[in-house]
Amino acid sequence: MPLLKHDHGKPLTHCIFRLPPPGEDLVQLAKAAVSGDERALDMFNWRKSGFGSFLKMGSQEGLSFFVSLMDGTVHYVDEKGKTTQVASTDSSIQTLFYIEQREALVVVTQNLLLSLYAVRPEGEAEEVMKVKLSGKTGHRADMTLIEGSVLVTAIGEPVLRFWDLEGGENYVLSPEEKFGFEKAENINCVSYCKAKGLLAAGTDKGRVAMWRKLPGPRSSRVAEGKDRWALQTPTELEGNITQIKWGSRKSLLAVNSISSVVILSEQAMSSHFHQQVAVVQMSPSLLSVSFLSTGVTHSLRTDMHISGVFATKDAIAVWNGKQVVVFEPSGATLRNAGTFLCESPVVAMHEENLYTVEPNRVQVRTWQGTVKQLLPFSEAEGNPCFFDVCGNFLVVGTDLAHFKSFDLSRREAKVHCSDKNVAALIPGTAGMASLRCNASGSKISVLLSKADNSPDSRICFYDVEMDTVTILDFKTGQIDRRETLSFNGQETKKSHGSVDERLMDLIPVSHFWDQSEPRLFVCEAVREVPGAQLQPGDKKPPTEDSPGPTADVLILSFFVTEEHGFLLQDSFPRPPAYQNLLGIEVPYYYFTRKPGEADGEDQVGSGCPCVGRRPLRDFVGLEDCDKPTRDAMLHFSFFVTVGDMDEAFKSIKLIKSEAVWENMARMCVKTQRLDVAKVCLGNMGHARGARALREAEREPEPEARVAMLAIQLGMLEDAEQLYRSCGRYDLLNKLYQASDQWQKAVEVAELHDRIHLRATYYSYARHLEASADLGLALSYYEKSDTHRFEVPRMLAEDLQSLELYINKMKDKTLWRWWAQYLESQADMDAALRYYELAQDYFSLVRIYCFQGNVQKAAEIANESGNWAASYHLARQYESQEEVRQAVHFYSRAQAFNNAIRLCKENGLDDQLMNLALLSSPEDMTEAALYYEDKGEHVDRAVMLYHKAGHFSKALELAFATQQFVALQLIAEDLDERSDPALLARCSDFFIEHSQYEKAVELLLAAKKYHEALQLCLEQNMTITEEMAEKMTVSKDSKDLSEESRRQLLEQIANCCMRQGNYHLATKKYTQAGNKLKAMRALLKSGDTEKIVFFAGVSRQKEIYIMAANYLQSLDWRKEPEIMKNIISFYTKGRALDLLAGFYDACAQVEIDEYQNYDKAHGALTEAYKCLSKAKAKSPLDQETKLAQLQSKMTLVKRFIQARRTYTEDPKEAVRQCELLLEEPELDSTVRVGDVCGFLVQHYLQAEDLQTAYKYLEEMRKRVPSTHMSYYVNQRTVDAVHQGLGIPLVRTVPERVRHNSVEDRKEVDEEVLEEVESDP
Repeated sequence: MPLLKHDHGKPLTHCIFRLPPPGEDLVQLAKAAVSGDERALDMFNWRKSGFGSFLKMGSQEGLSFFVSLMDGTVHYVDEKGKTTQVASTDSSIQTLFYIEQREALVVVTQNLLLSLYAVRPEGEAEEVMKVKLSGKTGHRADMTLIEGSVLVTAIGEPVLRFWDLEGGENYVLSPEEKFGFEKAENINCVSYCKAKGLLAAGTDKGRVAMWRKLPGPRSSRVAEGKDRWALQTPTELEGNITQIKWGSRKSLLAVNSISSVVILSEQAMSSHFHQQVAVVQMSPSLLSVSFLSTGVTHSLRTDMHISGVFATKDAIAVWNGKQVVVFEPSGATLRNAGTFLCESPVVAMHEENLYTVEPNRVQVRTWQGTVKQLLPFSEAEGNPCFFDVCGNFLVVGTDLAHFKSFDLSRREAKVHCSDKNVAALIPGTAGMASLRCNASGSKISVLLSKADNSPDSRICFYDVEMDTVTILDFKTGQIDRRETLSFNGQETKKSHGSVDERLMDLIPVSHFWDQSEPRLFVCEAVREVPGAQLQPGDKKPPTEDSPGPTADVLILSFFVTEEHGFLLQDSFPRPPAYQNLLGIEVPYYYFTRKPGEADGEDQVGSGCPCVGRRPLRDFVGLEDCDKPTRDAMLHFSFFVTVGDMDEAFKSIKLIKSEAVWENMARMCVKTQRLDVAKVCLGNMGHARGARALREAEREPEPEARVAMLAIQLGMLEDAEQLYRSCGRYDLLNKLYQASDQWQKAVEVAELHDRIHLRATYYSYARHLEASADLGLALSYYEKSDTHRFEVPRMLAEDLQSLELYINKMKDKTLWRWWAQYLESQADMDAALRYYELAQDYFSLVRIYCFQGNVQKAAEIANESGNWAASYHLARQYESQEEVRQAVHFYSRAQAFNNAIRLCKENGLDDQLMNLALLSSPEDMTEAALYYEDKGEHVDRAVMLYHKAGHFSKALELAFATQQFVALQLIAEDLDERSDPALLARCSDFFIEHSQYEKAVELLLAAKKYHEALQLCLEQNMTITEEMAEKMTVSKDSKDLSEESRRQLLEQIANCCMRQGNYHLATKKYTQAGNKLKAMRALLKSGDTEKIVFFAGVSRQKEIYIMAANYLQSLDWRKEPEIMKNIISFYTKGRALDLLAGFYDACAQVEIDEYQNYDKAHGALTEAYKCLSKAKAKSPLDQETKLAQLQSKMTLVKRFIQARRTYTEDPKEAVRQCELLLEEPELDSTVRVGDVCGFLVQHYLQAEDLQTAYKYLEEMRKRVPSTHMSYYVNQRTVDAVHQGLGIPLVRTVPERVRHNSVEDRKEVDEEVLEEVESDP
């Protein structure tokens, strides 16, 4: 039942639907569902959805569409059936397109007028562009829209026209004759398959032309315009093709040629290479058969559409899935050797046997089809569907991914490798795409496929002898090795590795083993483009048939061994002229050639245009070698790949071919073995390379030396990488220049080699000049800063351009050059103008003088101050005998000798003196001689001799003329470098005239130290430190012996002592090595700090003692640091008797000054210790002193004890004190006043005033009255007298009691430690 019926009244021509986008709710919910939103997921499931209604899916009640009528109008019908006219054209419409991405309508009329309309959501259309398309009118135009915006048009012309609606780019594609098209073959129709990227077009000659779209982003360089399309081999039909359309299945193409409709099915062209025979399918029923060993090529046409082909040296088998035909060479033709019906999809041959398949078995047949043997496969193993024969081995693969191999060397085929299941060997494998075995049957390679039949990035290698599986993954570059047990296939061991970083992001599409070398394996792989995949069932990658760059298709060769695993032997991009890899047989790789490509260098023979070959890297130049050489080279290639250069060298040392040695030298670049490279270059006879390598050994970096080898071998890319790796951008720059890569050279110089930047610019400019690119050369001469010379030279033949350039540059050097040129052409006015611009004052003066305008020249010379201009003008004035002007300008030109000459010649004595003083010493000497000869102004002569450095002559003249002032001036400039006799003479002169200080200086300069010192003593001159330093002779001096030097220093020091300069005396005594005298001088100076320092650094006993004795004279009682130094110095000086005396003195001070008997006892104890350790000269005196110290210690100890026990037993304490008063020697140790004062205080407290008064009276008898207040408080005395009623007469005021000095215990302990530790 129709949804809508509408009558427009006129015939319809086109109808296109406008598919609405999904509603916004759906888009948002889809995003939420993908991110894991449970609610959104539930809404998509109507069973769970509680909304009770469908999702909003946009306007889906009915589809909207556009229709065009015969009258050229376009109508829009919305989903409700409402019709609106949206566009109108002048003529009937040929084509309608709707661009969904832009929501735009494209209308093309019969007159090729294209209109672009923007369509609003409600269906209204607004015209945004109208353009007339190129092409002839009156012919039906077939158009298709590709990539959403590119319009492709076929209008019965020999070209397809492209127009990009977005970018505005337009271009054409045309069929090429080399692919088999005729001249002026017109294209009638066009159709595009987006899935395969194929554009098909039908011609009026019955050919279907196809262009394949190259991969890559549209923004890339290759992808611009017609370069984005690669023409393919055409399919030939009959008739005039008027319509062409791709089917919904991408491999089907329908073609209407008026008389018939043909449906074409895509099929990969078959090819096979085996035993030096290559067969390539040219068309569905045509084969090209090449016998490579003889160079003979046959064209073989069959009666069937060929689906497969297999070749051996004896026969070629052809089949189509229903019939098998065998051809054998017979003379110059191929004859039918057998035909039989067989539905085998694959066929293989070995010698006289032919192998076909049927369910669950392989049939071994004769060429005529007779079955000789059956090779069975179980149902679990599957049906055979893959064959490969290499050497005497057949490998068979099944549709269930099982494989077996058979040994064909005997009369009957024998199982060589039992059944293996790829899925069991490699868990997770979907299936296999092809399989191959090597020449010895020991290894089987399997190209895997994914579940969707697209190629896998992995190749599986099965080792028949070791029962191991190795997987090489071209996507990651990883090797996964697995060892299995053959009886159950269980995995036992795994190991991983990596081959090469170049094996990344690749997909293998074909693989072969060498037909005689079992280790050599080759693979063809395509670069995997992110986001793009090979379509399932595509046997060839998208880039295979493209004539453009094929860097995305790599040929990789490996050595595969049990010992070394996988070793990448070589990798290179498939040459552009080739289509796909056919196989490998040392020394060549074999390829199918693209139609129309003719590269004679690689062509096998003149009659073999379909097969190309390329020698293996190590066989370049050895293509026709004999078998021993070929084997040796294979060993060489293997060992080089392994990295064993020594073995590689051994394997080719007997080969005389230069090509072999060149290959070896090339490998030395990779392995950086320069020692081997030298031998290789010698065997090659490459004298230049050997010399270059020898010279390169001066380079410090090994990579730089190897890079030179690479350059000599033409391996410029390797040299470039080596120079970059070692940072030798200077050499890289040279390489780029030598190889004519100037832009790279400039770039390297600008970024990394700036020291050679200007040189690079200059070299590039010279190159550009030689290439006649003067504009760019001029620019680089400027950059190199050599344009001032090079540009005038370069443009010397084009004076007009040169003048324009010079005026534009405004450069003084260029202006001067141009002025010189104009002057040479006698154009003086113009030359003057340019000289003025260049500020070349000399040239201006020169020309004005030439013109006779001397006044103007003088103005310029005076204003500019230019020496050259002034000199030229002075010469001019001299020639005119204007002497004063000449002298003036000679002076301005600093040419004083000329000015002096003129002054002498013309008697200008006043100017002569000034000029001579400004001039050189030679001119001064000449002027002095002049004055001396004249006998006038001798003082000037003296001064000039002096200034010229002739001191002896000046002095002689000054002495002769008694010029005292001049002598003084000369003497000031004399120093130790002057003549000693001259110095002595001057010093005598100054002594005569009582200039003693100057005389001393001159004597010292003359190194007459004793005379200088004697003069100081005689004239009582104060010796300053500066004078003393000058008198001091260094130890290294050879003028005085060491003894004389010391005597001189001591004399200087004695003199300083007499003058009271003790510090300087100390210094000189020290320099003389007399430290005792130095110390005495320092003691006289009274500089305590320096005395302590000097004692510390001198480390002499006598000096330590002297320093300690001096420090005792200071107020050591108030300075603990001084006391510490005294004790330290006595200790270090081993003067323990003096130290004991010092401790005794300390004890006395504690008693007298501070009444601190505890500390006094401690000091006496230390004194006793020191005295007991001292080595006395008189043991008797020592014993006496020790006894005295012991007595003192006892008395002090008794008094201390009495005072301590007073609080506990006052009576005992009083009794002890009374006993002490009876001691005869008490007062020399314990002060009577302290004992009496203690008793007075006790009896006053006990209110025994009478006894207290008695002890006061005894104190008065034994202690001077002035000292009474030291011991007894005046208040105590007053209290006693008042208590007894005895009047008191005051004598002295009460004395304030001292506090004890700071505790010396720490100092004593420190010194004791020092004494004990000092050796």
